[in-house]
Amino acid sequence: MTVPDTRGRADRGSVTAEFAVVIPAVIVVLACCLGGMRLAAEQLELQATAAAAARAESRGDAAPATAATIVRADRGDLVCVTASTSASLGLLGGVDLKATSCALG
Repeated sequence: MTVPDTRGRADRGSVTAEFAVVIPAVIVVLACCLGGMRLAAEQLELQATAAAAARAESRGDAAPATAATIVRADRGDLVCVTASTSASLGLLGGVDLKATSCALG
């Protein structure tokens, strides 16, 4: 008498189910990582904008045209500029970014 081999039959389809659960989680983590990298790049660009605006203001020139909001503040011999903007993360909402830079007046 032969006994039918039932090993592995109960687990059939479990790999597909696990894959279906893991893939959305991987996509969410990847999207968060890409969003974080985008925010870091925008922060670096905003810092460069603030530095350029502070140098221009200290020379008496007009601040460079930008989409960021520029606010000047004099602190003794220093001309400080704060640049701020809002960065959108799509479905996750928005984040307010600020950068301050000073130049000798």
